Amino acid sequence: MGDQRMSVALGIIGFGIMGERLLRAALNHDPATLRPVAVWDPAPEAAARLAAIAPGVPMLGSAAAVITACDCLYIASPPASHLEHARAALAAGRAAFLEKPLSTNPADAEVFVAEAERSAARAAVNFPMASSPAVAQLAAWRETIGVPRSLAIECFFAAWPRGWQRDAHGWLDKPAQGGFTREVVSHFLFLTRRQLGPLALEEARTRFDAPGRAETATAARLTAGGVAVALAGGVGVTLKDDHNTWTLDAPGGAVRLRDWSFAERRAPDGTWQQAPDALPNERMRPLVLKGQLDKVAAMTRGEAQGLATLREAFEVQQVVEAILAAPA
Repeated sequence: MGDQRMSVALGIIGFGIMGERLLRAALNHDPATLRPVAVWDPAPEAAARLAAIAPGVPMLGSAAAVITACDCLYIASPPASHLEHARAALAAGRAAFLEKPLSTNPADAEVFVAEAERSAARAAVNFPMASSPAVAQLAAWRETIGVPRSLAIECFFAAWPRGWQRDAHGWLDKPAQGGFTREVVSHFLFLTRRQLGPLALEEARTRFDAPGRAETATAARLTAGGVAVALAGGVGVTLKDDHNTWTLDAPGGAVRLRDWSFAERRAPDGTWQQAPDALPNERMRPLVLKGQLDKVAAMTRGEAQGLATLREAFEVQQVVEAILAAPA
């Protein structure tokens, strides 16, 4: 692991939407930096999809076999199994790159984070905004607008799960592991935590319209590094599959991130102006994932990088679970 020039062997557990997305990004990555070497998913159809996408990457027979084959394990299975796989990878001397949330059990997540910090484990969580060019642009603009006064976060959906997630309906629309607050709002809470400081929930209301189904609306008031934050989310309130804004107001103006990838600043006439190099999310995503994979390789080698830490992810999870526990 000490060889700065080694190509990191990436293993993947969970070959659903996120596992496939990261595999495709890894296939397009510089193989001298990182290369995918093995996948495991218990679903019978996963092997056929993998063979069609990457015939040179084997579907192994177990999670343990993938851990043995890799330098870094990407964990994209449903949340209930994240920590089991992460603990196994770290115990075997591998690095671990987890999807969020860390766990369906916040108490277990807290224990895991403390264990990993004590052992200086090479582990991080996949919050892609850590590598977003749009977020970098917002950070640069922030230098010109002064001390933030307030932040507004909006996350709205035509339906939940979103159209491209319907194959994962079995857990994404259930209150134990799914819902848009865990899946989407968490990204914007991570962005808020990283840009402004520690999160503190002051008040929340969450609505569940059907027993055994995920939430349909949420509203909350928080602070982040002392800045007031207003959060609103809901299903059936937009025609878009997914519409979100993260809007920061300051004495010298306002900046926002819109629909994941558009960095915008408010002009003197009140209109929003895009950054000159703004791209829609489907074109921005490959750039973001390349940045994430570069950081994953650096983490695996023990080098400095800017991925979301386990502690940051746990703090976000604490706030998310508190929002979901708040009655409407």
